[in-house]
Amino acid sequence: MTIAEHTVEKIGGTSMSRVRELLDTLFIGDRTGEALYHRVFVVSAFGGITNLLLEHKKSGTPGVYALFANADDDHGWLDALTEVGRAMGKAHHGVLEHAGDLNMADEFVRERIEGARSCLFDLQRLCSYGHFRLSDHMLVIRELLSGLGEAHSAFVTTLLLQRAGVNARFIDLSGWRDDTEHSLSERIASGLEGVDLASEMPIVTGYAQCTEGLMREFDRGYSEVTFANIAAQTSAREAIIHKEFHLSSADPNLVGEDAVRKLGHTNYDVADQLSNMGMEAIHPKAAKTLRQADVALRVTNAFDPGDPGTLIDDQPTETPDVEIVTGLKVVALELFEQDMVGVKGYDAAILEALRRHNVWIISKTSNANTITHYIHASLKAVRRVARDLEEHYPAAKVNVRTLSIVSAIGRDLTGLRVLSRGLNALEDAGVSVIAAHQTPRNVDVQFVLGSQDMDKGVAALHHALIAADPSAAGAATARKAA
Repeated sequence: MTIAEHTVEKIGGTSMSRVRELLDTLFIGDRTGEALYHRVFVVSAFGGITNLLLEHKKSGTPGVYALFANADDDHGWLDALTEVGRAMGKAHHGVLEHAGDLNMADEFVRERIEGARSCLFDLQRLCSYGHFRLSDHMLVIRELLSGLGEAHSAFVTTLLLQRAGVNARFIDLSGWRDDTEHSLSERIASGLEGVDLASEMPIVTGYAQCTEGLMREFDRGYSEVTFANIAAQTSAREAIIHKEFHLSSADPNLVGEDAVRKLGHTNYDVADQLSNMGMEAIHPKAAKTLRQADVALRVTNAFDPGDPGTLIDDQPTETPDVEIVTGLKVVALELFEQDMVGVKGYDAAILEALRRHNVWIISKTSNANTITHYIHASLKAVRRVARDLEEHYPAAKVNVRTLSIVSAIGRDLTGLRVLSRGLNALEDAGVSVIAAHQTPRNVDVQFVLGSQDMDKGVAALHHALIAADPSAAGAATARKAA
């Protein structure tokens, strides 16, 4: 690849479903000639496609992968795969207009869907013999299916751009029919080999097949990891994530459009806290890659092209302030045992049970005889953890209940009395506080509330700590002026 000063930019699935709109804003807009280039785009699958291929991210409704993993017969996953093909066709028929482009996209989908169907059939037949176990291959199947979505959207976007006069190049990192093995860095280098960024616009699949196995560690966060590694490996001037909204001080649906403010500038500490609270600006492992490579991240609204969005870098703030308030429904897992005082090992046993059941820990508190973990997981999964702990510690009392955590986050909260002011604001709003946590790091303060009080808590804290805070308003004005 011919390296020039360039950006690496990622487009999410929801935005990809509106890719025709992006022609006039993000991809082309008022750019001409060489100004169109020096940009690498990493794309997700069209909205909803990955849910059909794997399982629905929110509802858990099984897709092809989940149906194949639990198939008693062939029909469930076969019908689901056929439905994926139809959904892909519907997606690109809503994007492309030229008959030749539509024919190429239809053939691309047919070849990939039928190839996947043959592969799964062959694997199912092979595993009907006792020496082979389907469970040994499920992760590879998950990766194979995931790559179909990104390959489709990247191919269609390339056709769309070429028809609009842009010299776009389809870069398929999914390893389709590739019989060689590559590390992630080798896969990226091979895919971008020969690309001239001064005259070509690479459209790259968000999924990259590699020996590390991205889904093993990152599951559906793999596209951001691919994006970050491309930016780091090519020494990009900036990494940019295009979303369908601005990164704002709170959810405008909870606090009002007029009350929220765009962050404008923050750092990776804040991005990590947002990830911990389920509000990912970027996957934390992807953020780490960019941070270590000294590549700044920008989060923009793809449909507001004149706005620079929010810059995320490694710089501290000059003025302490609360930048964002966000909430998350959690499950509290509380283990109490009178004999815990001074005895080591309880923490390790609880963490091992949580790891075994693959649940996400948001926060933790403890005292002499009680350890409480606040977990983002289904109640069913946490109850399985509780049963394991009750078997391990028969004398312990294990309680599970649904709650919420509302967090006030900023690069530096020193001297702002966020804890006391937050408690006062919640009391004034009639919200009962179950617990509150603040660490010496001074980047976030967490308030544990009843699950039904989360939205009310976000609104109350945002009003007290951001909307009605003179120091925060002054900091916002200074950032806007800058």
